[in-house]
Amino acid sequence: MNAQQDDLYRQAESEFAPAIARLAQAMERNPEKARDLEQDIHCELWRSFERFEGNCALSTWVYRVAHNVAADHVGRAARRPAPVPIEDIEHLPSNVSTEDAAAEGHAIERIQLLVRTLPLIDAQVILLWLEGQSGKDIAEISGLSVNAVNVRIHRIKSMLADAFAEPDRKGADHE
Repeated sequence: MNAQQDDLYRQAESEFAPAIARLAQAMERNPEKARDLEQDIHCELWRSFERFEGNCALSTWVYRVAHNVAADHVGRAARRPAPVPIEDIEHLPSNVSTEDAAAEGHAIERIQLLVRTLPLIDAQVILLWLEGQSGKDIAEISGLSVNAVNVRIHRIKSMLADAFAEPDRKGADHE
């Protein structure tokens, strides 16, 4: 452990903590598991600064580490045993109504749900884009070409727009 490692982590935490939290929430539906994922990202980020040589931007390093930890988390979750069938569950937890949630919160939840259905690399690309990263930066972080990143962003944005437009069209039919 050295002072440079601590300084780099503190700088990364101050600049990127909200983005890391959003990544964890987008990749993990369960709030407790999302907090665990967020903590895992922070731990690995701190450890990773021992190897950081400054060959890339701090943001590139942070996003690369965060997305790798998230990818490992998703991969582990995919290898977990199958859920128990509903018939075998004695008591279901009550689902609290979110009617009072703000429209923005609802939209974010919908985006997170849609992002969770994407292949992992597509989820990473769109989350980085939503965080304001350029196509060039996303390419460097993900290992894709800039053209591949731009094509994926365009395709995913179209899919998200269609998903949000769908309920509006259905609602318009009933008026």
